[in-house]
Amino acid sequence: MSDALIVIDVQNDFCPGGALAVAGGNDIVPGLNALMAEFSAVILTQDWHPAKHSSFASQHAGKAPLEMIDMPYGPQVLWPDHCVQGSDGAAFHPALDTARADLIIRKGYNPAIDSYSAFFENDHTTPTGLEGYLRNRGIDSLTMAGLATDFCVNFSAVDAAKLGFKVRVRQDLSRGIDLDGSLAAALDGMAASGVSLD
Repeated sequence: MSDALIVIDVQNDFCPGGALAVAGGNDIVPGLNALMAEFSAVILTQDWHPAKHSSFASQHAGKAPLEMIDMPYGPQVLWPDHCVQGSDGAAFHPALDTARADLIIRKGYNPAIDSYSAFFENDHTTPTGLEGYLRNRGIDSLTMAGLATDFCVNFSAVDAAKLGFKVRVRQDLSRGIDLDGSLAAALDGMAASGVSLD
């Protein structure tokens, strides 16, 4: 089979009670676990920031979380400190079936650049290696779900479509942040890129 499920950033810090909680983030876990059985490959992504990452508002004097700044690679939302390497917040949600994963892609570990996409850092140039893994396994069709719809799911889906993969996003098994209309913009952008939205 040539299809894979990519489960994006279902981590404690993105679930209720976490540092960057997405409303209802934990509600998608049972459905994701059930969906894994339908795929020949399951890949998990994991936000994995060093302490003092440049995307953290705490590293920019006078700046608050959710403010925008310009970085050398383009506009960057400043986030609360989250998913710090080795922390409980960076761990996968305890109910997520991580044993089913063939591969875990960690992203955002370069302190100078954020990484929303499962395929590229936010410079849209530096690869994570996921494309090569999928090509080597003969996988050409991807289903994505997870957190958050308008950021990491969106960037991953659009990049995958640009790379020539057939991509669908399970909206029912994803949740968004919706920062100043970001959810509607992300859905429009994914659809325009040829991503199927279920």
